[in-house]
Amino acid sequence: MSAKHEKHDGPCDHDGEKKGKSPSTFQPPRGEQPCPCGTGQKFAACCEPILKREKPAENAEKLMRSRFTAHVARNWEHLHRSYAKTANEPYVAEGEVEGRDWTRLVIHTHEPGVRPDTAYVDFTAYYKEGDAENPMHEKAEFHKIDGAWLYARAVREGPAPIKSAQAKVGRNDPCPCGSGKKYKQCCLK
Repeated sequence: MSAKHEKHDGPCDHDGEKKGKSPSTFQPPRGEQPCPCGTGQKFAACCEPILKREKPAENAEKLMRSRFTAHVARNWEHLHRSYAKTANEPYVAEGEVEGRDWTRLVIHTHEPGVRPDTAYVDFTAYYKEGDAENPMHEKAEFHKIDGAWLYARAVREGPAPIKSAQAKVGRNDPCPCGSGKKYKQCCLK
């Protein structure tokens, strides 16, 4: 792998990113503003210390929030060092890389994995394209390596599959059509 910031999983599609804002109109978040990650805290108390390496992310959800904020702030170096595949490689800036206009983050779940050094975050990151706000839904896997949480991969892109609320009909259960016969002797045929 090269030492440059490479295309990778997660909300970081530089190849497809729109060059919608010129560098003169882009304003990164400031300490007194609300943090873009959606916690309701000020940027200086939330994600800024993680982006500046003043403190590590406490858990996978905090790392996910800091990665979203890094997209908003166009802090490609944080994305590079918090991604498991590139974390140990030196960061080399690619020049002027424009980013999407990320608008908000919704965390659906933060679940521990079967091992204490693995966790999953299901989230939707929204970005503006023209006048429309578009969602990017993902379930991401995070690993804790040498005391630091790192983004590992996208486990699923898009919303979770819809599960039926009704129990599945067994072969020997009464047929749901109401005939009185066993399911295997009626509608299963």
